Amino acid sequence: MKLKLFLFLIGCAFTANAFAQQGLPFDNEIRAFKHQDSISFPKPNGILFIGSSSIRLWSDLEQRFADKPIIKRGVGGSEMWQLVDYFTPYILFPYHPRKVFIYAGENDIAGGKSAQSVADQFAKLWVMIRGKLPRAEIYFMSIKPSPVRAKFYAEVYKANDLIKAYLQNKPKSHYVDLVPAIYKPGTTQPDSSLFKGDYLHLNPKGYDRWQAVLEPLVK
Repeated sequence: MKLKLFLFLIGCAFTANAFAQQGLPFDNEIRAFKHQDSISFPKPNGILFIGSSSIRLWSDLEQRFADKPIIKRGVGGSEMWQLVDYFTPYILFPYHPRKVFIYAGENDIAGGKSAQSVADQFAKLWVMIRGKLPRAEIYFMSIKPSPVRAKFYAEVYKANDLIKAYLQNKPKSHYVDLVPAIYKPGTTQPDSSLFKGDYLHLNPKGYDRWQAVLEPLVK
């Protein structure tokens, strides 16, 4: 067992170094995760949260679910297609999680990609996860309408609808609708008081709303 762990950690170091040498995106963050793994590798069957800065900046995620084996691997500024093309061998598959919560797509749309493109990339990611981790539960956390990106709302909602439809009837797969949780009461507009001053990232009150929806699923 110790020999297998040693060989695995050597492999992690090699792949992280190769990742950096190829000049792939966010290599510093990926290397930091692999360094963390080399010190204390998460046990299998954990609950993985992966995605962009809404995961990375959820600073007390582990504390909010303190009795659960949470693994947080958010990469700030990342996009859905980068999860597909680059990140899964480094910060997803090695952990063999029993649950995978995914928040991605918001940056893709803000960068000019279509809702259909985001949905297509998510479908690729789903197939990859199902192939490598057939027993894992997959949860897509709906893309939030951030006030600073109001001009993209229509595309955000379309992407959410497409992914929700894709996941319908898929085994061990769930669409988690977090959008209404951040609306102002009685409206269909996001409550700006739930966001930091950039009106892009949630503040602790915003994460309170997310936690309330996620609580029954993170178990």
